[in-house]
Amino acid sequence: MTENLLLAFGLTLMAGLATGIGSLLAFFTSTTNTKFLSFSLGFSAGVMIYVSMVEIFVKAQEALVASLGTELGHWLTAAGFFGGMVLTAAIDRLLPKQGNPHEIKKVEDMKTAKPEVKDHQLLKMGTFTALAIAIHNFPEGIATFTSTLQDPALGVAIAVAIAIHNIPEGIAVSVPIYFATGSKKKAFKLSFLSGLAEPLGALVAFLFLMPYLNDVMFGIIFAAVAGIMVFISLDELLPAAKKYDEAHTSIYGLIGGMAVMALSLLLFI
Repeated sequence: MTENLLLAFGLTLMAGLATGIGSLLAFFTSTTNTKFLSFSLGFSAGVMIYVSMVEIFVKAQEALVASLGTELGHWLTAAGFFGGMVLTAAIDRLLPKQGNPHEIKKVEDMKTAKPEVKDHQLLKMGTFTALAIAIHNFPEGIATFTSTLQDPALGVAIAVAIAIHNIPEGIAVSVPIYFATGSKKKAFKLSFLSGLAEPLGALVAFLFLMPYLNDVMFGIIFAAVAGIMVFISLDELLPAAKKYDEAHTSIYGLIGGMAVMALSLLLFI
């Protein structure tokens, strides 16, 4: 159990800090590899959707049916799944538009900065973006943490998928902050801090959910995790992948992510 806890915290930290990787990419590359990003985001969505519907939802349903009976177990699984979606949608709705983390930013944008755009409004937008990403990362941290505790192999797959989708979010924080301040250090720092919300989510799960983690609680949380990840895939990853898209690259990534996830689950049967 101790080993699983350490792994769960480690994976959650790794996934969260991938925002810092996005920030570094913005500083040390001259152009955005749109084909790679499109494929990667599609791949991440494929992993999340497949593992949510084929593995996580099923495990949640099995746990709840075993504890509460067939009818109530199925109803509660569905409620947990859509509850996770509603929670994520509510977070989106409550965030200010100028901090929308889904707004696509490219590395090239940093090269076209003009002195007159370095103002408080731009700094405010970058700060809101960092805050928005931090709020999004919080439930993702809970998802990675609880999944790893239940099944370490599953946790690794989810952490990798979340890390991939955090990279362009790091770019989204860095670009406006760099525009506003001209400081790479400040842009990286804010991007880095926004990723720390993910391990914070894991810590909250450990402190407040672990003491009550029986089969029913586990089933509800897992069902909600499935809903959260499907919503993120449909609302964030796939639209972003299509914006970066060249031809059908994002769909190839989506199918590739599903295939890799399916193969990894089959190998561990």
